[in-house]
Amino acid sequence: MNKTERPPAHPVLQLTEFRLLLAAVSFSTLAARALAVVIGFQIWEITHSTKALGMLGLVEAVPALSLALFGGHVADRKDRRRIVLITQFVSVACAFLFAAISLDPHARGLPLLYAVIFMAGVARGFADPAAAAFEAQVVPRELYVPASAWLSSAWMACAIAGPALAGFSYGALGVPRTYLLIACLFAAALACVFFIAPKPRPTPPEGESVWESIAFGIRYVVTNQILVGSMSLDLFAVLFGGAIAILPVFATDILHVGPRGLGFLNAAPSAGALLVTLWSTRRPPVRNAGRNLLLCVAGFGVAMIVFAFSTSFALSLAALAAAGAFDGVSVVIRRAIIRLMSPEHMRGRISAVSSIFIGSSNELGAFESGFAASLLGTVRSVWMGGIATLVVVASTAALAPKLRALHLDPAQLKPPDA
Repeated sequence: MNKTERPPAHPVLQLTEFRLLLAAVSFSTLAARALAVVIGFQIWEITHSTKALGMLGLVEAVPALSLALFGGHVADRKDRRRIVLITQFVSVACAFLFAAISLDPHARGLPLLYAVIFMAGVARGFADPAAAAFEAQVVPRELYVPASAWLSSAWMACAIAGPALAGFSYGALGVPRTYLLIACLFAAALACVFFIAPKPRPTPPEGESVWESIAFGIRYVVTNQILVGSMSLDLFAVLFGGAIAILPVFATDILHVGPRGLGFLNAAPSAGALLVTLWSTRRPPVRNAGRNLLLCVAGFGVAMIVFAFSTSFALSLAALAAAGAFDGVSVVIRRAIIRLMSPEHMRGRISAVSSIFIGSSNELGAFESGFAASLLGTVRSVWMGGIATLVVVASTAALAPKLRALHLDPAQLKPPDA
């Protein structure tokens, strides 16, 4: 090959619609993570109240999680592309409303900010199931695994860059202009989805009520060893093994590295996850995927135990980076499992159940970390959480042999039937 010739792109990157989807995910994630930082910092400046910050997550999470199952039902009945477009438009509108409120936040008051956040949470309840189901319509089935690796890598990179962008823009441009920049990012995501061709609308069973539809989706997940096993691993690993919420305690009282060290500690898991998801784009975790998922979650638990006992800043960074790397592989595998193991007409509902598992683990995990640390002590709560994660892995391996034996080769894995 001529030295000036570039190697051919991965087959999934040769698909125009996938490149548009990848760009949409990147713009949307960059905007959402930047928005979370800006709105949190603005509310702190207005109130100087930790309770107000706690309400921030609650006001968005409650409608998002409460509406997720209904959102999944809608995604399996309506045009998924149109749902994604509408919810992205709502995100753009919310960013403009934040900018308008920020022109005089004290006069307009905190309730208006919370009202817009609530509206964004409602949109998220419909957006998450529809986006996941729409992704499976854009990507050919034989490319689900590498597509999962590329999308996870893009999400991780933008999740790291988003807060940095928010901090720089907040200081350089001011709050209203930062919200306008975020609105432009959401608009770019909307434009990318717009240029993806419409996809067929699922054909629902005749005479099925909303409640029957939702119940059938839940029952399908609960009775499927592979789906419920992989989702439960994520839920309990984050619930018991996570320690991000109490990293300030480690930074100040145990490692004595201050706020600068805390920044490195927070970045370490994301850096580890990004490196391993990028590696997965070249070597997708197809063979022995179920076994590898179990091993990665176990590795995550071991890494958190090491972090709990570490009094060395370097070792703590390495342990958190390792935890992020293990979690990165498991994210790629879990995402591919949901795409490959979901019947086409049920993708929205299955994705909705998954989003509830993920959302619950994130929201409840932060609460559990703080509560366990206050009850057991900071170090003990983390190493006990790591042990609990290992117990969950062992239990899942014993109770879900189909997950343990799973290979993610689309050529050999038959499409599921409802």
